[in-house]
Amino acid sequence: MITSNKFKTASTYALVGLSALVLSGCANKAVVSYGDAQAVETTDINFGSTDLQKVASQMTDSLLSSSVVGTMTANKRPVVFVERIKNKTSEHIDTESITDSISTQMLRSGKFRFVDMTRVESVREQLTFQNEDALVNPATAVAFGKQIGAQYMLYGNLSSIVKSNADKSDVYYKFTMRLMDMESGLVEWADETEIRKTKEKSTFGW
Repeated sequence: MITSNKFKTASTYALVGLSALVLSGCANKAVVSYGDAQAVETTDINFGSTDLQKVASQMTDSLLSSSVVGTMTANKRPVVFVERIKNKTSEHIDTESITDSISTQMLRSGKFRFVDMTRVESVREQLTFQNEDALVNPATAVAFGKQIGAQYMLYGNLSSIVKSNADKSDVYYKFTMRLMDMESGLVEWADETEIRKTKEKSTFGW
């Protein structure tokens, strides 16, 4: 009888321990869910997705609504080379994402065409293969010297000023863009947009 009670007690402890492990596993399990890609990001004070969307949208809207650009694209679709945005901030920012967003919106407008300078080496390798390798039928090979040159270059800078003390942090971003005529060197369009973000210490800490 005593042995039976000991067995029951041990079994009870084992079940309690197993239950605790199961509950602990459930408590530590990560839950993944989809969020709104357009929602305002307030995770921290650094340059984030909301800022990227804001500057890309504002610059594209300004460019497409410009009277100069309207005249430029009235009867043709100019070829544009979009240079990667220069990051002059102290943060690690993927400015290529900004460049991609702007060029994609411009292309969707139907007013521009683009040359992708980031793929020049890949294109050169493929053309060399087509024209020099015996495996390729010469009748189907794309000839050298047929690519269209860009008429305009779109380029810009992202800079920031950061100030902080024990109670408050303040960061100011300035984003500028210019559209230059490749032949004359004249800047046909330019604009800028600004973002200011602040972070204050609360009574519960940061």
